[in-house]
Amino acid sequence: MPVPWFLLSLALGRSPMVLPLERLVGPQDATHCSPGLSCQLWDNDILCLPGDIVPALGPVLVPTHLQTELVLRCGQETDCDLCVRVAVHLAVHGHWEEPEDEKKFGGAADPGLETPRNASLQAQVVLSFQAYPTARCVLLEVQVPAALVQFGQSVGSVVYDCFEAALGSEVQIWSYTQPRYEKKLNLTQQLPDCRGLEVRNSIRSCWALPWLNVSADGDNARLVLNVSEEQHFSLFLYWKQVQGPPKPWWQKNLTGPQIITLNHTDLVPCLCIQVWPLEPDSFRTNICPFREDPRAHRNLWRAARLRLLTLQSWRLEALCPLPAEAALCWQAPGGEPCQPLVPPLSWENITVNVNSWEKLQLQECLWADSLGPLNDDVLLLETRGPQDNRSLCALEPSGCTSLPSRTSTMAARLGEYLLQDLQSGQCLQLWNDDLGAIWACPMDKYTHKRWALVWLACLLFAAALSLFLLLRKDHEKAAARSRATLLLYSADDSSFERLVGALASALCQLPLRVAVDLWSRRELSAQGPVAWFHSQRRQTLQEGGMVVLLFSPGAVALCSEWLQDGVSAPGAHGPHDAFRASLSCVLPDFLQGRASGRYVAACFDRLLRPDAVPALFRTVPVFSLPSQLPDFLGALQRPSAPRPGRLRERAEQVSRALQPALESYFHPPGTPGPGRWVAPGTGDET
Repeated sequence: MPVPWFLLSLALGRSPMVLPLERLVGPQDATHCSPGLSCQLWDNDILCLPGDIVPALGPVLVPTHLQTELVLRCGQETDCDLCVRVAVHLAVHGHWEEPEDEKKFGGAADPGLETPRNASLQAQVVLSFQAYPTARCVLLEVQVPAALVQFGQSVGSVVYDCFEAALGSEVQIWSYTQPRYEKKLNLTQQLPDCRGLEVRNSIRSCWALPWLNVSADGDNARLVLNVSEEQHFSLFLYWKQVQGPPKPWWQKNLTGPQIITLNHTDLVPCLCIQVWPLEPDSFRTNICPFREDPRAHRNLWRAARLRLLTLQSWRLEALCPLPAEAALCWQAPGGEPCQPLVPPLSWENITVNVNSWEKLQLQECLWADSLGPLNDDVLLLETRGPQDNRSLCALEPSGCTSLPSRTSTMAARLGEYLLQDLQSGQCLQLWNDDLGAIWACPMDKYTHKRWALVWLACLLFAAALSLFLLLRKDHEKAAARSRATLLLYSADDSSFERLVGALASALCQLPLRVAVDLWSRRELSAQGPVAWFHSQRRQTLQEGGMVVLLFSPGAVALCSEWLQDGVSAPGAHGPHDAFRASLSCVLPDFLQGRASGRYVAACFDRLLRPDAVPALFRTVPVFSLPSQLPDFLGALQRPSAPRPGRLRERAEQVSRALQPALESYFHPPGTPGPGRWVAPGTGDET
């Protein structure tokens, strides 16, 4: 999806935010407070030692809220510094303790002890300010007259002018009293830089600031530094980290103006740009313009790698901080999907630090290097419960079989031997934590011992079976000529589904066994589209059959969505849309070069041109129907294909069967002319 660079350029323009600031004349700090209060600033800074919280023996003044305001402290009209004004709001907390004699005897206390109840309250309020590399603490003395002392009520505020801070810095402010009666108040604020101030001419460090804009250059990003020809500045690109210093990429000293192009493959969310004039005490501008760029997030995941550290820990290596969630799964040989552990072990959070989209981003077998080539092993999953209870099950494609078990699976039949191997230390531990463990136990020795007699029986049975095979020879030859064909399409609308049904019915008249989801809706609903397609694809390819990808405008849009992570294509996709479900298994075959000889693609004349099929799927033959029906049918036949004359007869037979469905699709009843509009670039418009 293209990135709206013009919005980014607008946000990074010369004046994205205007802040008119009040000017303070003179270098002296000052304080003032609300009417009725009296306040005084200590002459010198104090040590920042908050101390422990102590109990209050009566009503006390405590800070309840902090407010800040940016002002300018100016020695001259054009020589100012940014300053943070802080207002501390105060309230009365606590209450007077009853005298001991009044508690004991229930009478009136000594009148002389009531004097404090009518006295004013005093407090020493500390303001602590930190902004790298500056740290200061000041002390404000505040007095509240007795008339304003109301328990639990605000009494006003005291204002301090002011803490000087650097442009663009992050400041932290704390407030508490001495002695400290409650938790410290805290406020963190990011100060604006020169681009956001209306006083650029009043702050010397802003005078020669290079102005930086980011715009588009095709798929790439273009950095435009709009400075004068004699201006010297430094440009620094780095990867920002949540903790610790940034990771540098490169830095150059340049003379303006400059236009620098960044390749789109180098963009990641934490890539930031720092630029500053080559002058003493110059201000440095930092921007991170790619944080919300979808392409930058995809680049980050493509470059991420999982590394195994110990038996039960791993590390996610990425250029940017990337919070992600990892889970253990297991995968049977043959490229089947990685299945979650059942029952599951604990999920581990990996924080190396961006959004974790709710889909699989990365899958790696971390133990492949340490274990060597695949072995004929069984994975045993051990789960631990309270009071040191534990249970074992063997992972199989059908689930996790408890050991021991009376079921008829392979792991159940060998359960006793597997448990003996586990107890004798012949199994390799792959994982171990407080909730469970995973073991790999060898299977080859049991296979040889247990099935030796079975193989002998099979040899004796072979003679009897050969006679049966001879009797069924003619039938098997006929069946062999019927090649399995799996037809996949996108359910764009009901008219297109009728057209697909006509094609599937016509192909069934030939020596082809056609599977299509239109004829398997009950199984599709029961199993789900992914499971249904996976079983059909595996059966078709195991029998040497062919998978046909029938492309339409809807199918092209779905493929583009998967290949580019773009916005979902328009149109409804129901629960029976096997084409959408099949992409997760079809795409790896094309990406890994396994599609040739197993897949063909097709589209209908006037609906979609062959060159509109995504380039990835044009690595296999693409046929336009019905104009290229002979070649299409030839690709579906086994190597011992019929003679060309016979193939043309079959193509004419299929074409005649398709003609009524094509006429109905492109010229629906009741329309005087062409009944269906075809988008430019997808087919003929005649």
